[in-house]
Amino acid sequence: MNSATKTLYDIDFAEWSDRTAKLLRAGRFEELDIANVAEEIEDLGKSERSAVRSHLSRLLLHKIKQVIQPERDCASWKVSIASARNALRDKLVVSPSLRPYLRNSLQQIYRESIELALIETGLEHAAVPDECPWDLDTLLEN
Repeated sequence: MNSATKTLYDIDFAEWSDRTAKLLRAGRFEELDIANVAEEIEDLGKSERSAVRSHLSRLLLHKIKQVIQPERDCASWKVSIASARNALRDKLVVSPSLRPYLRNSLQQIYRESIELALIETGLEHAAVPDECPWDLDTLLEN
């Protein structure tokens, strides 16, 4: 795309966002940059899924470390678990449709978290179950 065909969206996203919000509030829908509005709305959903995935990964990472190195369990691990749990609960209140996404992704996130825990602890192997021993509701409650 050359500079002659760049739109405000390409040149100044913050200004584009402000103008788009004003157009929406004023009901001036015919002036909207519909393609980019749709893309941004879609990206918001992706961002929310990414955020809950990250929080669940952090929660599982520290739960797994508690299992494989219980002697090293510390306040910072507990704080990280509680913080991730609170963030997940907050996100699920606002977007309950993310709960099925997390349920469906739990095993994959668990396996990825095992890898991270082994790297972080310097262990090559650890006695952890192949399948996540916690269901989503248990992870969110404790």
